[in-house]
Amino acid sequence: MSETAAKHARELLLKEYRGVLSTHSKVLQGFPFGSVVPYCLDERGWPLILISRIAQHTHNLQKDNKCSLLVGERGAEDVQAAGRLTILAEAEQVEERDAVEAAAARYYRYFPEARDYHRTHDFDFWHLRPVRSRYIGGFGAIHWLAEVTLANPHAGEAERSMVEHMNDDHTSAIAHYVALAGLPRHEPAQLVGIDSEGFHLRIGKALHWLAFPTSCNNPGSVRQALVQLARSDVWPTVGQASA
Repeated sequence: MSETAAKHARELLLKEYRGVLSTHSKVLQGFPFGSVVPYCLDERGWPLILISRIAQHTHNLQKDNKCSLLVGERGAEDVQAAGRLTILAEAEQVEERDAVEAAAARYYRYFPEARDYHRTHDFDFWHLRPVRSRYIGGFGAIHWLAEVTLANPHAGEAERSMVEHMNDDHTSAIAHYVALAGLPRHEPAQLVGIDSEGFHLRIGKALHWLAFPTSCNNPGSVRQALVQLARSDVWPTVGQASA
């Protein structure tokens, strides 16, 4: 049961891209301080955020790095019945040069507009290292989870190469995925990320995560899954064996 709950919690984390970051107030000690932050997941599956050095939540984290990230289903009509996830975490600033460059390359694919204000203002990348998570999948479906995140086996050069190849050579396939999934088609979609369980598309400024039919832990299985989806007339059921 906990494995199923962890999978559902991780899928919520994968597909939402924004949450409420709660930190310990430096100004009013003892009070929590909440702020909305966009995020994507790093190579370990941890939330990666970009925050200003002058922001209150950054000052709070510099004094006490214990925090939480609350993520809920976007557009839910009944928030009490919808899924939501609270990750209790320890925030760690990304400081080593190569790590900063890797974080920037990943984050800019998801949020390209961040490139400008990162260059012109004092912003830094931070990882949120999960300690424990609370997932509520609806009424009565309440779970404390020790592990929600999953490392991305494609992170780095393999992911970058697959993303660029799809965007450069297979725009019709990407458009087909968008149509199959019933996503908005007002602007062309671009692939921005791939993990073992699915892939991420950006349409305009909106981000969407689509699940693979089966887990894909190497580039060959990713290619097979993407080809299968390009040839499908309906979106396959998750867990269905690849052809």
